Amino acid sequence: MTEGSKRILEGKTIVVSGASSGIGRAIAVHLARQGAGLVLVGRDRARLEDTAQQAGAKVCRIVQLDLTEVTAIMPSVKETVAVLGRLYGLCHAAGTVDTLPLSAIGPEKLQAIMQVNYVAGMELARSVTRRDLLLEEGGSVLFISSIYSLIGKPGQIAYSGSKGAVTAGARAMATELARRNIRVNVLSPGMVRTEMTERALAGLSGQQVQALKDMHPLGFGSPDDVAHAAGFLLSPESKWITGANLVVDGGCSAQ
Repeated sequence: MTEGSKRILEGKTIVVSGASSGIGRAIAVHLARQGAGLVLVGRDRARLEDTAQQAGAKVCRIVQLDLTEVTAIMPSVKETVAVLGRLYGLCHAAGTVDTLPLSAIGPEKLQAIMQVNYVAGMELARSVTRRDLLLEEGGSVLFISSIYSLIGKPGQIAYSGSKGAVTAGARAMATELARRNIRVNVLSPGMVRTEMTERALAGLSGQQVQALKDMHPLGFGSPDDVAHAAGFLLSPESKWITGANLVVDGGCSAQ
């Protein structure tokens, strides 16, 4: 990013779901550095407040919300716009994962993962992009997917399916909203070291961890690696990019 473009999101307010930790938090902090106002969405208010403090955005609103309560999303977005004014965009970084074999995936487990990863994301996008809630000149929507939407991995059937739905849904959304100058893109990370993944890695053997590292020629990623890519896709610097899926995976899917 050039020196002159560091505040390219000045005056633009972006909703970031999953902002209480990990990738979502890193994205929120990076967007604030670009000048964006923030609407931080998550279940844990104390952790959202930590994110707000780290970000230091001039405009910041915390929305404590359980995304499984889909009917609460639209009213929350409307209330936010009434307080802050029209929005510029959305980054749906919230997500849940449950590593299970096919034999253990019942309908309830499948629906729970789809509810957060896909259904809530679509409802957030539907709310943010309403004509009376988004800036008239258009905006940008970004979904955080996963390379597991592109490659197969044992135990990730439900998660991969939900992220594949996100990727396909976003592509269709991009064609529908282009006429309103709303860009819709997807970012698919590989293994990123977050609190959640560190807990998962702690339960693996050294050999299993090394096997995961070997899948990534450039090593595991950091939340900031994803945040920098997200900042580009959300900003006007990518004004001619829509319907794209940017893979940020340290070379994992190139093999």
